Amino acid sequence: MENPAIAENLREAALNDASSSIIEVLKKQVETGRLKDLVKYFQFAGIYENPLINAATNKFANKLNNYYGLDPKTALLTSQQLIPQVMQELIRETKSAQNKDFALSTLLSKVSGGAISTNMLAMA
Repeated sequence: MENPAIAENLREAALNDASSSIIEVLKKQVETGRLKDLVKYFQFAGIYENPLINAATNKFANKLNNYYGLDPKTALLTSQQLIPQVMQELIRETKSAQNKDFALSTLLSKVSGGAISTNMLAMA
């Protein structure tokens, strides 16, 4: 993230906030009983108009505005440039057989604090 609107010494923190924004949105899906929608999100690649993308993008834009002093327009543009790409990569990683740490069942189990089992995913 080489955005000149974010001070260089704050960029790592901003990336951490981008990650936490995504995790918070995924976790909320689990907590509100929308596991089926979450699994469907990871199964289909057409994500750019997905409510999860919009929620994570807006959450991160709010953090950029509130904690890093970016004006709302710049914060949203910055978020729109980063979050969809990161989430697309997350989908690729969950589909890769090479990286078991990013398997969908492992990822969702971690996001849910272990509340989701493989059996629950099979039923979703």
